[in-house]
Amino acid sequence: TGQALWPSDLAKCSGQALRPSAPGMRAADAPGLRGDHNLHRRLQWLAGAASGEPQSTSELTPMTDRLLSAATAIAADIRETADLNLNLKLWDGSVHPLGRSVEGDLAISITAPGVIASIVKRPTLDRIIRHYAFGQLSLEGGTIIDLGRRLDDKGVRRRLRKLSKRRLAKHLWPFVMAPQKKPERSRDFTGDEDGQSRSKDDNRSFIQFHYDVGNDFYRLFLDPELQYSCAYFTDWSNTLEQAQRDKIDMCCRKLRLKPGDRLLDIGCGWGGLIIHAALNYGVTAHGVTLSDEQLARVKERIAEHGLEDRVTVEIRDYADLTGTYDKIASVGMYEHIGLKNIDAYFKKVRSILALDGLFLNHAISRKAKRGKRRFSARAEQRALQKYIFPGGELDDIGHTVAAMEIAGFGVHDVEGWREHYARTTEIWCRRLTERREEAIALVGEETYRIWVAYLGGCALAFERGSARIFQTLASHSARGASPHPPTRSDLYS
Repeated sequence: TGQALWPSDLAKCSGQALRPSAPGMRAADAPGLRGDHNLHRRLQWLAGAASGEPQSTSELTPMTDRLLSAATAIAADIRETADLNLNLKLWDGSVHPLGRSVEGDLAISITAPGVIASIVKRPTLDRIIRHYAFGQLSLEGGTIIDLGRRLDDKGVRRRLRKLSKRRLAKHLWPFVMAPQKKPERSRDFTGDEDGQSRSKDDNRSFIQFHYDVGNDFYRLFLDPELQYSCAYFTDWSNTLEQAQRDKIDMCCRKLRLKPGDRLLDIGCGWGGLIIHAALNYGVTAHGVTLSDEQLARVKERIAEHGLEDRVTVEIRDYADLTGTYDKIASVGMYEHIGLKNIDAYFKKVRSILALDGLFLNHAISRKAKRGKRRFSARAEQRALQKYIFPGGELDDIGHTVAAMEIAGFGVHDVEGWREHYARTTEIWCRRLTERREEAIALVGEETYRIWVAYLGGCALAFERGSARIFQTLASHSARGASPHPPTRSDLYS
């Protein structure tokens, strides 16, 4: 059940009252704890041993030896049956290979037997995340990307299914009986994280939860322009910095920017696109964000480049936008609005786009589903909303294009950048991992650990194809002459 075990519960589970003759415990092992009237003291002793709290040697040995033996037996079964290319590090410092020929020192580390007890009693992704956030469950010798690649094999999954459930249950039974080490609450969004009943105030809270971690934190792994969206690799050997410059310029070229154009960037981030467009294409640009941290930095950058007369930025929700713009970009913002608001979003964008204007929507998407299940139906998606992107939902590209056409847009181009984002997020993950100590000093270990796992998970999701990303270019109307040349050869020459 995941709840604390009372003496009566232990008696029911074991078929007998907790007494010196119970399996794995002798009176000699726990001096002074004889007789049923001392059950409360026995439970305290068991709880301390299982949770990893300091105990005297005479008290620690019986319980932890039994749990250590059980964990070691599980590792042996996995090694012989599943043959994983991975190690297991237990709370006593011992390392157990989970395969017959493990390469390197990549290991899952568990700091206390009570962590296993906690997960066995309540095997949820949220509980695993919380143990991970506080370092009670961790990965050593590599990143989650390395772990995912070693386990991303149909042969591995097939061998894991061959594990004897009976033997596994036998080895896990001592952990069922042991008190758990309950994880603390980590850095999570405490409001309505799925955003189904959101307001404008919620939109700002959602954005600030993610982006106002601090500009210095993002500088640890982003490029100097602080581009926090998919880079564009014209060559896979290019640096992240080059790929991000190429991404910004590709956006400008797809929008056919020219001197005098009025450009709007919805969700402008740290201002990379609007500043590049003003400096290199002669446009007048305006950016909107809901992040105070981003706003402050964009204003600094505008002043640094002397662009105050051509580039402006403000805190504003997209629903409150007014005016008319020749070109509109939305790069990495669409994921934040929520599926229920897509129709209203496209209607708003079209209402402020000039009749011959172009709109570029750059957004992460998910694979199309047969049914119409909500994004947050799966545990990993709920976790993403709770710990990383509250209010965020992913659309599938088919629905996005259909919604744009229903809103009156003429869709011209749809380009998939999935492999580009897999490469981008992997670089981010490894950079942040390399600067671990600096990150912890800035935001604390829990936030660092959640972020590095999130970035690694994203890299795996894009690599495997469970997450996708598309740039969709549309014009104000599908009627009349297209605002495009006859081919797109100039974009890729």
